[in-house]
Amino acid sequence: MEEAAGPGAVQAPGRTVIAETAVAKVAAIAARSVHGVVALGSGTGRALSALRDAVGGSDLGQGVHVEVGQTQVAVDITLVAVYGEPLQELAARVRAAVYRAVQELVGLEVIEVNVEINDVHLPGLAEARAAEKPARAPAP
Repeated sequence: MEEAAGPGAVQAPGRTVIAETAVAKVAAIAARSVHGVVALGSGTGRALSALRDAVGGSDLGQGVHVEVGQTQVAVDITLVAVYGEPLQELAARVRAAVYRAVQELVGLEVIEVNVEINDVHLPGLAEARAAEKPARAPAP
């Protein structure tokens, strides 16, 4: 893919390859920035990500699959929405944010962004459940 020459840019021969990992991270960051998105990925993927975060690693592209061609890209995103958010509207906002970010930052034409909402998060539910459980008494 050739880059447009901006002010002061030097045109030099060569080619640019943008890895799927880089495109996936751009798409993931854009999706996470949308109000109403709690997390990306499936339950298993989120659990593995939490484990990775605990040991100092991170997978910013979790929940995103991309197929990158020479000039085009297709993006699939799996996410968890916050309860109360209209899901069709949320998917549309995520789709728009990902289109914009990938086209502007990566420079590839986005041919589609598929959004799968696989769970809904109810804020405070986990905290309420933890508060309901009695503390274990120490063993004698």
